[in-house]
Amino acid sequence: MKIKTAEFVVSNSKVDQCPNSTLPEYAFIGRSNVGKSSLINMLTGRKSLAKTSAKPGKTQLINHFLINKNWHLVDLPGYGYAQVSKSTKKVFQKFITAYFENRKQMVCAFVLIDSRHKPQPIDMEFMEWMGENGIPFCIIFTKADKLKEKALHKNIENYKAEMLEIWEEMPEYFITSASAGLGKDEVLDYIDGINDQLHAS
Repeated sequence: MKIKTAEFVVSNSKVDQCPNSTLPEYAFIGRSNVGKSSLINMLTGRKSLAKTSAKPGKTQLINHFLINKNWHLVDLPGYGYAQVSKSTKKVFQKFITAYFENRKQMVCAFVLIDSRHKPQPIDMEFMEWMGENGIPFCIIFTKADKLKEKALHKNIENYKAEMLEIWEEMPEYFITSASAGLGKDEVLDYIDGINDQLHAS
């Protein structure tokens, strides 16, 4: 898939104010400072579609972008470690949960994981919640360029081993680097494949 158009639609904190549309949605979410905004900008080929910041917790709303006039990319707030108050964090969690539980247009979520680190409890707990609630998701390992290939492979194998202690099989996953453009085609082709299935059904 080639992204020809990427337009900002709306930002809000209430699911009932999300676009009144039947277009499929793909949500991107991850721990704060995982490189989500950079990844979204890399995938869409736009330098500042999603706002990047050195300070974690920049995304504080549900952000909808219309891609190629036929699907929505949804940028959700990061969870955990954001430099925001506990009360604000609770609000984040509330509307993130509401989004996943109520937004029928959401066909797949991409959970972003920093490939440089060992499995983090907050990521594991979030994915377990997704599984318990029957929410389809894939994993995107970010910042792959920050590691040598051997170390990257070892980290991902460790992650798989820990995931398989809970899951029957490893969810679909992608290895990416926003700065190197790694994984762009694989992620977009995966979305394209789901869209084709939806159009055929």
